[in-house]
Amino acid sequence: MAELNPIAKRMHNISPDPIELTFDDGTSAVFTLSGAEFFQQEFQAEGACDDDDAEYRFISSSDNESVLVGRKGSNDSGWANVGTIVEASKVEDK
Repeated sequence: MAELNPIAKRMHNISPDPIELTFDDGTSAVFTLSGAEFFQQEFQAEGACDDDDAEYRFISSSDNESVLVGRKGSNDSGWANVGTIVEASKVEDK
């Protein structure tokens, strides 16, 4: 069996604690995930960002090489691709 995506695995292990996610464009934000789970190698989760009230979905790509993020806006305009996660780290208490 092939290995799990390391970023997805880290996201799964940290949740439901807050996670700082860094995107492929260099931006980052803090998310709280719910329902983070694997179906064999495929990862999926839902979450919320500390900075807005949009819904987010996280899924592994079809080749299992990356974790993709979709955002649903509050105006019900559908889902938009936000980007790809390149790093996931636990938010440390200050």
